[in-house]
Order: sequence, then structure tokens, then C-alpha cells
Amino acid sequence: MAIKLRRFELSKVSYLSTPAIIEDVERQTRSETLYRIQMPDGEPLGHQPGQFVQVSMFGVGEAPISICSSPTHTSDIELCVRKVGSVTGAMARLTQGATLGIRGPFGVGFPVERLTGRNLYLIAGGLGLAPLRSLINYVLDKRPDFEDVHIVYGTRSPEDILFQRDIISWSTSDIVNFHMTLDVAPTSWRGNVGVVTTLFNKLPCPPEATSAVMVGPPIMYKFVVRELLEMGLLPENLFLSLERRMKCGLGKCGHCQINQVYVCQEGPCFCYADLSELPEAI
Repeated sequence: MAIKLRRFELSKVSYLSTPAIIEDVERQTRSETLYRIQMPDGEPLGHQPGQFVQVSMFGVGEAPISICSSPTHTSDIELCVRKVGSVTGAMARLTQGATLGIRGPFGVGFPVERLTGRNLYLIAGGLGLAPLRSLINYVLDKRPDFEDVHIVYGTRSPEDILFQRDIISWSTSDIVNFHMTLDVAPTSWRGNVGVVTTLFNKLPCPPEATSAVMVGPPIMYKFVVRELLEMGLLPENLFLSLERRMKCGLGKCGHCQINQVYVCQEGPCFCYADLSELPEAI
């Protein structure tokens, strides 16, 4: 069966790297750092929640990085980067005022038009909170457009918790419900312990009026999707990101190809109803 997906259209701009200035550097954990980046002349990037950019470290290379700031904040963008290779290692040495290259945005973001007017489960595992944060803050900035909103976050340990200021804000807010769990916790931890699906008994929304968006490691999707389907949510109302598979962003290198689909062009954000017909996607 042919799968019909949205597709990102390349332009001449897609091939050009634009010098941008790092306005702020904030260490998140022992491995992750948050960068606030100013585009030239303060021009907005014009991204959608779930899209990514190619970050160039001159003389080193480039890497795809998901945007973790909302498009409603137009003066700059934020990138949360884990130090794992030569490009991200070079980024880890940058300080405020340094210059790097930005190319994009790329890919297909989350279909916010299909989420509007519905209850939302926004589910993140580990570093998946970074790309999902773009959608979370978009939803909060346009809160009247959505019904009940639940943010569900699971990570390994207290040392791995990202965006702690945001979490304090979400957990004390009266316009969003926040749930967090740790895989491994010290005796002083008073919250939930276990994988992210152990929080699902706290999600009360009627399944027929609810959509779920999830970002996390591939193994998480298998169990989260199964639980959500058993709760009564429909496949066409489940959305996820496969951003970990990407490399060039242009559909040229084939690194992200899953059968006939290029994740960087027809994703990274997909509806599960489409992926369920695509072998090896999850």
C-alpha cells in the first residue's frame, strides 16, 4: 500500500549556512548544554514545532539538531545539544558571543492544526524533551486553542533531568498538568519511579477526544504506543518523531531512509497510522 506523507520542500536557502551568534550558554546536565542563538538582524527562523536545523562548526563539520524553542518566540532559537561526536564536542567548547552556522529549518514538524481543540498528552523520554519542548511552549503560548494538556516526562535519574526551570513552572502551573518519573531514584525522591508508561494511570482524558505526541528513544515508542492504543486512543491521533535517524537534512545521503521514506524530508514528525504500515520504522 502506498503511504501518503507530508514532505518538506527544499529551496536554495536550504543549502546555505548562515552565521549566527550564541547569546547564552547554559549547562543542563553533565552531557547536555542549552544554546540560545541569535539569527542575523534578529530575523525569525520561521520554524514549526518538531523541525530541526543543520548546525555547522566551521572546519569541523555539521550535524542535525532539533529546535527546542517555540516559533512563538521569534527573536532567537534554542538548541539543546548532547556531546556525542566531533561537531557536538566542538560546540561544547563554545562560549557566549561565538559564531556558528545555521542551515534550515528542515523537515516536517508536528501537525498543530490536527491537535487544535483536543486534549493533549505530550510524552517525552530522556533527551526527547528537547524537541518536544518546542511544541509544549507553543501549546502553552496558545493555551486557549487546546483542551486539557498533560506533559509526561521520564528520565533515568535526577542528574539527567533537563530544563529544570521549565519543570518548576509546569509543575506549579494551573493551565497544564505535569507528571514525571525516574528510572532510578534515591531514597529522598518523593515522585514516581519506573518507566514513563507507569504514569499513564494518571491520564484521565476521554480517548476519543485526545491526541498524543511522543518523542524519545525508539524502544520507548513500542511500549508507549501499545499502552495508548489499549487506552482507546486511535492510531491517527498518535504522533511521534524519528529525528535520531537524520544526517544531511537534504534527502541525499540516505542515512535516514526507511524503505521508501526519507525521515529528513517526510519527517521527522509522523502520524503513527502512517508508520504502522512502514516496516522497520519503529
